[in-house]
Amino acid sequence: MKNKLHAHVPYDRLAEHLEYAIANRINPEVFFSADSLDHIVWEELSSLSGAIHAAGLKTTIHAPFLDLNPGALDPSIRAASRHRIQQVMQAAGLLRPLAIVVHPGYDDLRYGGNRLEWLKNSIGFWLEFVPQASEIGTILAVENIFEKEPSTIKALLDAVDAPCFRHCFDVGHWNMFTNVTLDEWFSELGGYIVETHIHDNHGQCDEHLPVGEGAISFRQFFPLLARYAPDAIWTIEAHNTEHLQRALKNIQNYIS
Repeated sequence: MKNKLHAHVPYDRLAEHLEYAIANRINPEVFFSADSLDHIVWEELSSLSGAIHAAGLKTTIHAPFLDLNPGALDPSIRAASRHRIQQVMQAAGLLRPLAIVVHPGYDDLRYGGNRLEWLKNSIGFWLEFVPQASEIGTILAVENIFEKEPSTIKALLDAVDAPCFRHCFDVGHWNMFTNVTLDEWFSELGGYIVETHIHDNHGQCDEHLPVGEGAISFRQFFPLLARYAPDAIWTIEAHNTEHLQRALKNIQNYIS
């Protein structure tokens, strides 16, 4: 478990948390906001990447997502989204992440009546980046956000049909937005899962609580993960060090 355990850290705070990550053998999932990408010093990123890999740690990346939508019907929104992902791929060339988590941008409220057009746009968007991801040696992992059930993500994954284009299952988002069971989600998308975001909530808001401190049944979740995606990356999405430490401790109650 330790070898595949990652934890969320914003890029702007990576340097200050690096010593803790190395000492505790926690691989960073580096979140790049739009602002951090616009002001990034590439030599600094290269230096941080060198220190991470010299310590024997791996990385993943979480791409920016606010206001972005790769399947947007407005081409200007797709263009802005493309620009951000291009920046992320440049960062990936230095960080050499195992995976890059991306948001799909779909929800029924906005796109339910235009699902096929959204899906066509999204497929074309991600096919542009598949060759680059393959060349870098990383996997683009589409995270579930507002999806009520897995059919839209599955249609996107099936259509792109590339080993470097897979799924990041966020169990916290599943608990908030999805109307199918964990068993049903895993039966549809379990074979696509390369990463999972692990945090807890009570189903009303994205609390990012430590494992076992909300309403999610992790006694059901971890066996399903072991069955369908035994090699998946585990990313603790804690928003402070105290919650991370509690999450690491609490996880031991659910795994052997």
